[in-house]
Amino acid sequence: MSMNNPLANVLSRIQNAGRVGQQELTTHCNSKVIKAVLAIMKDEGYIAGFEEITDKKGDLLTIQLSGQLNKTGVVTPNFTVKQTSFEMFEKRYLPAKDFGVLIVTTNQGIMTHKQAKEQKLGGKLIAYAY
Repeated sequence: MSMNNPLANVLSRIQNAGRVGQQELTTHCNSKVIKAVLAIMKDEGYIAGFEEITDKKGDLLTIQLSGQLNKTGVVTPNFTVKQTSFEMFEKRYLPAKDFGVLIVTTNQGIMTHKQAKEQKLGGKLIAYAY
């Protein structure tokens, strides 16, 4: 069985594990995009860390939760954002100004909306976390 959106699956599993109080979860979904989003979430302090484990059945990701995450999700459809229009999407997906991050894919790589503003880049929204 294939999934429609593996990133959405991982982010919803992280959110559900946080709600029930788990400190760690393991998932089979791993790709470069998922690892980049998890690295951003680690840098922002929303998760404690993650590591890739190789076994006979396939590669696994073990994610350690920090308890700092309120909500996370995928932005569907992936809206195209110009460097001047981030504020509209901040109001739509984040609860308050300067609280949380939008995760954007640009031609320079995957980064937060704050980094994209500093570098004066636009891109496509893929996820949010606060």
